Amino acid sequence: MKDASPQTIYLSDYTPFGWQVADVHLTVKLAPKATRVVSRIHFQPNPNAPAQDFFLHGEELKLIHAAIDGTEVTPELTPQGLRCDVPSGPFLWETEVEIAPAENTALEGLYMSNGMYCTQCEAEGFRKITYYPDRPDVMATFTVRIEGDTPVKLSNGNPTDSGEGWAEWHDPWPKPAYLFALVAGDLVNHPGAFTTMSGKEVELNIWVRPGDEGKCAFGMEALKASMTWDEEVYGREYDLDIFNIVAVDDFNMGAMENKGLNIFNSSCVLASPETSTDANFERIEAIIAHEYFHNWTGNRITCRDWFQLCLKEGLTVYRDSQFTSDMRSAEVKRISDVIDLRARQFPEDQGPLSHPVRPESFQEINNFYTATVYEKGAEVIGMLKRLVGDEAYAKALDLYFERHDGDAATIEDWLRVFEDATGRDLTQFQRWYSQSGTPHLSVSEDYADGTFTLTFKQETPPTPGQPDKAPQVLPIAVGLLNPNGDEVVPTTVLEMTDAEQSFRFEGLSAKPVASILRGFSAPVVLDRETSAEEKRFLLAHDTDAFNRWEASRDLARGCLFDMVTEGAGPDTAWIDALEQVIRDGDLDPAFRALMLALPTQSELAQMLHAKGITPDPDAIHAAAETLRNAMAERWSSLLPELMAATRVTDRYSPDAKQSGKRALGNAVLSLQTRLDGGKAAQAQFDAADNMTMQLSALSCLISAGAEDAALAAFEQQWKDDRLVMDKWFALQVAATKPETAAPRAEALTKRPDFDWKNPNRFRAVMGSLAMNHAGFHAKDGSGYRLLAEWLIKLDGKNPQTAARMCSVFQTWTRYDAGRQALMKAELERIAAKPDLSRDVSEMVGRLLS
Repeated sequence: MKDASPQTIYLSDYTPFGWQVADVHLTVKLAPKATRVVSRIHFQPNPNAPAQDFFLHGEELKLIHAAIDGTEVTPELTPQGLRCDVPSGPFLWETEVEIAPAENTALEGLYMSNGMYCTQCEAEGFRKITYYPDRPDVMATFTVRIEGDTPVKLSNGNPTDSGEGWAEWHDPWPKPAYLFALVAGDLVNHPGAFTTMSGKEVELNIWVRPGDEGKCAFGMEALKASMTWDEEVYGREYDLDIFNIVAVDDFNMGAMENKGLNIFNSSCVLASPETSTDANFERIEAIIAHEYFHNWTGNRITCRDWFQLCLKEGLTVYRDSQFTSDMRSAEVKRISDVIDLRARQFPEDQGPLSHPVRPESFQEINNFYTATVYEKGAEVIGMLKRLVGDEAYAKALDLYFERHDGDAATIEDWLRVFEDATGRDLTQFQRWYSQSGTPHLSVSEDYADGTFTLTFKQETPPTPGQPDKAPQVLPIAVGLLNPNGDEVVPTTVLEMTDAEQSFRFEGLSAKPVASILRGFSAPVVLDRETSAEEKRFLLAHDTDAFNRWEASRDLARGCLFDMVTEGAGPDTAWIDALEQVIRDGDLDPAFRALMLALPTQSELAQMLHAKGITPDPDAIHAAAETLRNAMAERWSSLLPELMAATRVTDRYSPDAKQSGKRALGNAVLSLQTRLDGGKAAQAQFDAADNMTMQLSALSCLISAGAEDAALAAFEQQWKDDRLVMDKWFALQVAATKPETAAPRAEALTKRPDFDWKNPNRFRAVMGSLAMNHAGFHAKDGSGYRLLAEWLIKLDGKNPQTAARMCSVFQTWTRYDAGRQALMKAELERIAAKPDLSRDVSEMVGRLLS
């Protein structure tokens, strides 16, 4: 129900809870519409907290009874929880409540997914299971008894006992309630085992529905690789006797790191060559690693309050990025991360949803599981490591684990560890956590008498609530190249701390070409005036893979900008320079595939907006299509040669070597389709023996308008596989022409298998509509209307998913007056919905403000 006056929570108001929890005993008696939860909790006064009322969070609970030390009490109930008079010393709190998992469509707390009981308690779902101080700084050991008729009953920690119709679990490691997990259902396990570096034997399981057993092997190997890597790189060993993963069909997130019982969206763990793409395999590997790494950076050390969310998420995203870099290609991973950051986090920083990596306030914490907290939070960790060096970083992390194991920590705790380990003052660096927005970095050059000088200026534009910004610490990685292409100064990290700062390089024999912001060493917008000739030079000679890619990206952006604003033709000089790169068989095929990708149309829209030009989505789309056609035509003789060179004849493997070849081959296929109308794509579709090749071919056929037969064949083949059908739904909207995107999305929503209550299926259609830039921004507003209608409908069932999807409107003010008016009208229509959830209300309010 809508809260007439949603409460704003402020970081500055943090107060410790007035009681400590010694231990928690839960008995969960499962029934779809009448689950009983009996809790026995030992409380004792917290000597470090001010005097306060005894208040326990609780929502949508039916209280059966409550008792203190065995004596019945009658607490004061509110929609948010209960209050009660309690003894001044330690006491035993007991309650019994009733909940209805089968009616919980929000997928938060204890709910049912196709007959399976499962939980999602982060951030504040445990309060929908029983009355409890549902905050991350209250940590306790849990003992859980599960009663019911399901064959499998799982919870956190280690199994302690079981019998007919019941099972008991005990987690010896204190944890906050958001890490509580319970799963019960008809499941089968894919077993495994791992021996830790100290010789401890750990039982591993991936639990799935019957029929999915054949899609677990890759996930199990990824888990073992993650455990090995965390031992070798961070010295972190697993600390329980068993580690369980469960695949759940209905899940709002990708996965959840509950202690010893990770719950995964099925799409993030189930994989086979026939049903999963190379990208799926890599994503599954990364997410399994991410959730496992949380065992230390999130579980053993958690966050004091939800304002510190970036402490566990930013650090763990950084760690999983390191892992993928080691497992695959570090250069390709870095470029991919920057593409994602610019596509998701930069628009967030530049719009009404902008907020610091550590927010100062919120109304609904679920709305702050954002790219700023996760991806920008990881960039901040990367900058810190770059500034202090690898050895000092390792020393600081060891101290962090030693000092804060078992703690609910803060950003201040994290930075203090680095200060103590390195002797550095990180007061200014802390601004990366408190200031919102993306810094803009400009640079000028001077060369005289063998001395080359780079002068940088930094400025961060105003953001909501933060009009003025102080200079931040920027690690700027720079290398210098001689005019013949040789590297004269290898990568050097310049530490910028002032609003304007100069750096000199002496003893040079000629004016060098500067390669600036190598490896994207800081999450900034680099404003640098360089000639197309210099960019082509860097494209040909730069030893830094990121900046080589960036030079090509800059040339493509400039070409598209001129095409949109001046009616210019494609830049054939750039196309020819790029040809030399993609012909180079010594380069990683995955890198060459990235080089072939144009800037996204949304990226072009933001570029135009930043230069004071109102972006026209139709003109941007037309320019991109014209440029791709020009690339295909100029390389008409090269494309078949490249497709032959990238053909994989070995048995399918999702490893980096094979997947890189397929990525390049499929990028080439998309260009070839522009020449042959889909002939090569149809041949690949018919012959494909893995999902990567089949889906890429189908995408090409859709873009060519030759998809009808292939779509029908694909549906017939995969209609019984829910995850593959999500791909089928998504691709039809994402790959189609702009004018058919909204009509096709609307038609798909009318199919009986469009289960809009399932987050994966909903996102497959509506998320893909938002990704089709010109289609979503159709002049008639059809894309806006369709999405708004479904967000209004979804809000009544799953506010969390609806709220997150609202973010697609965050760039609404950069378009023309007509589109702005249409989007604003839809946002106002959402805001006017009776009983609007707090989740969506906050998001729409921020967007409209």
